[in-house]
Amino acid sequence: MYFYRLKDLREDRDLKQSDIADILGIEQTVYSRYERGYQTIPIKFLLELADFYKTSTDYLLGRTNEFKPYPKIK
Repeated sequence: MYFYRLKDLREDRDLKQSDIADILGIEQTVYSRYERGYQTIPIKFLLELADFYKTSTDYLLGRTNEFKPYPKIK
């Protein structure tokens, strides 16, 4: 249930859906659908959000509770 994590991370940083939509270059209504689970988020946006929040895609997807991201590949 990745959409819960997306909302929690955004709210923890006192950001609005429109702030995240701007970062991704999409409309707020589209991002809202991702965050509510009405539409599957594309991988490219998932990767951008993982980088933005400094975490892993596995954390965003709920596959782990470890917030710390994996080491970058050199």
